[in-house]
This record gives sequence, structure tokens and C-alpha cells, in this order.
Amino acid sequence: MLDSVLNLIVSDNILHAKWLNTLSFMENAGAKKISASEHKTNVNLIILKHAAEEHRHAYYLKKQISKVNDELCKTYTNEELLCPNHTKYYLHALDIAVCRYLKDKFDLSGYDLKFAAYLYVTYAIEVRADELYPVYQTILDEVKSKVNVKSIILEEEGHLEEMINQLVGFSDDWESHALEIIKIEKGLFDNWVGALHAELENSAKLIL
Repeated sequence: MLDSVLNLIVSDNILHAKWLNTLSFMENAGAKKISASEHKTNVNLIILKHAAEEHRHAYYLKKQISKVNDELCKTYTNEELLCPNHTKYYLHALDIAVCRYLKDKFDLSGYDLKFAAYLYVTYAIEVRADELYPVYQTILDEVKSKVNVKSIILEEEGHLEEMINQLVGFSDDWESHALEIIKIEKGLFDNWVGALHAELENSAKLIL
């Protein structure tokens, strides 16, 4: 379904601008969540790097909108996002579900829980990004769009490797827990893509 949704989005400039804005919103939300997970004093270089790069991705995607239509999507208001309620719910719901899982499995609380959630939520998001952005880029290439996300793809691949390295240090059994969290994320992502599909169908009916 993702391919068909993205093909529909890229074929319409207004939808494409909203899509880029939606991705920008999600990258920005992720950056803010990373910063919120920081310890007051014990902040390592990787966390700062991740937060900075996610914020830069949000900025980069926002700038790409001008290649579609420089009059669109100046803010993150609901009218300028695709599926705003599902979009805003996705990352927040994933964070809550992962915290519950880790609290149950590791009996964590406070900063320890926040940091563990940062590791696993970011891992799940990077796995998703490694799937989503290349599919999107392929479609952009096919239609010879001026929009390009290749730089984000390279950085997200590096993020995933860094998260795995940190998870190895967190738990000897990190992979089994990661698989469970990937299942949680997949359910939320599939709901989001389903909502996108439904919104596009409704938009097409309104046009007709």
C-alpha cells in the first residue's frame, strides 16, 4: 500500500507539499523527543548528534517544499499536514507503548526508563526510515522530481548503526526486545498508512 500512496502523493503538488511538511513535522517531533530524554548533565555526543541531525532533517524537508510550491505549508497547522491526528499520534503512541514494555521487562523508572525508551524508539524509527525514504526516493527518481532525500537516507543508515551499537551495550538480549518493539511500531505505522490512503481516497471523491 505504501507505494501506491506515495505515487498518488507525488503526482499532486498540494499533496506532495503536505507530505514533505508531514515528514518534516515528524522529524522535528523526533528531535524534540530525543532532547526530552536527555539527562540534565550526563549527555553524550551521540544524543546531541542525533537531535541536531533530526532537526536538520526537519529543516531540509521543509526547504524541499519550495521545489513543489513555495507558497504552501509555512507552518505545522493541521490544514498543512496529511492525516494530522494520526501523524501526531504515531510517535507519541510508540513512545508510550515502548515505555510500558521496558518498564515491565526491565523494571526501569525515571531517567533510566527515558534513556532505554530513547534507544528502542529511535531504533524502531530508524528501521522504518531505512524502508520509507528509499521507497520515496525511487518514486521521486521515476517522475524526475526536483525533490531529493538522498542525504537523509545516508544519515539515517548511520543512525541505525549507532543505535545498534548502543543497544548492544544496553542488553545482551537486545535483539529479542527490539523485535517486539518493531511489531508495536509496525502496527502504528500500518494504521498511519491506512489513514493516509483513506484521506487520499476522500480527496479524490471530493474532486470528482
